[in-house]
Amino acid sequence: MQFGLMSVSDVTRDPTTTATPSEAERIKSMVRIGVAAEEAGLDVFAVGEHHNPPFVSSSPTTLLAHIAAMTERIILSTSTTLITTNDPVRIAEEYAMLQHLADGRMDLMLGRGNTGPVYPWFGQNGAQSLQLALENYNLLHELWRKDVVDWEGSFRTPLQGFTSTPRPLDGVAPFVWHGSIRTPEIAEQAAFYGNGYFANHIFWPTHHFKRLIDFYRQRFEHYGHGTRKQAIVGLGGQTFIAKTSQEAHAQFRPYFNEAPVYGHGPTLEEFENSTPLTVGSPQEVIDKTLTFREHFGDYQRQLFLIDHAGLPEKTVLEQIELLGNEVVPTLRKELDARREDGVADAPTHAGRVAAQYGDAAPREFRPGANRGDNLVGPSPYLEPETAAV
Repeated sequence: MQFGLMSVSDVTRDPTTTATPSEAERIKSMVRIGVAAEEAGLDVFAVGEHHNPPFVSSSPTTLLAHIAAMTERIILSTSTTLITTNDPVRIAEEYAMLQHLADGRMDLMLGRGNTGPVYPWFGQNGAQSLQLALENYNLLHELWRKDVVDWEGSFRTPLQGFTSTPRPLDGVAPFVWHGSIRTPEIAEQAAFYGNGYFANHIFWPTHHFKRLIDFYRQRFEHYGHGTRKQAIVGLGGQTFIAKTSQEAHAQFRPYFNEAPVYGHGPTLEEFENSTPLTVGSPQEVIDKTLTFREHFGDYQRQLFLIDHAGLPEKTVLEQIELLGNEVVPTLRKELDARREDGVADAPTHAGRVAAQYGDAAPREFRPGANRGDNLVGPSPYLEPETAAV
């Protein structure tokens, strides 16, 4: 079981001080938060991709590569990478580069995004978001698994004899999660490829996400990737922790009340009762998080959203310390004790390399030297006299 943080990278005014951080301050703060997550013993740090204010993470690979250079163990991921408005070739190359720089400590979550205006900014039509998501991932999947790709679709120019570089580390494509908030089509896509499915699990009631996860598990089994309980599931969640419930509510309430996403609507208590949001003591956070397994079954990754709504960095770092020291150790122990036999392990690069190669040495791609197990057609890396069809 992996535990970690997911950030949406919002730059939001602190309602208690009226101060708003600059973009530069927020970016450097996110780096420190990612490093602190590793120091606190967490397993994953994920950041979303956005191209509109008030968000700043328009280039997740750049941010995550910087954090990778400052850490040794934590997995760097996204929440999400836009499969609709990004060119699949750029995704293939940028995330393969991140995979090399992080020594495999990375994966990514693909999604359509929830900001309509972003589509024309990148020359796309938002009304075709589902078709874009399906076609673009089909190409990305090919690019990471074949050294030479011939491909033709509806949304970009054809590719003939194309090789994306660098090739995936050890010949193993980065692990892909497909993330969604409301629609089953992305769960279907994840199941078809045997990839992971990440339920956002914030803002909406748990029963809504249960329907999506149950559907994904059923379709995962249908496509022959394993049993329903072997499907790879990740969950989001929101939390604010203090030593007591009273302290937690008093400290978080002004941020909740003014938050652009859920402020000025239901009360904090109403929102807690109807969504996965947990505001309280470490034990209260533990107790509510354990109920997630009761609803969804055993799962592999739990990410918490805590650096948002204008919370100052000092408070976020305190939250990380409480999460790492007083919440996650108990959750690990309790969830491991309740775990059924036969459930898939959380995905890691090392585990996937071992599954593909066993005791054999993994592939090291050398341009001009090796053709690769998945080579299709003449390789642009081989000299003309040695290239073969």
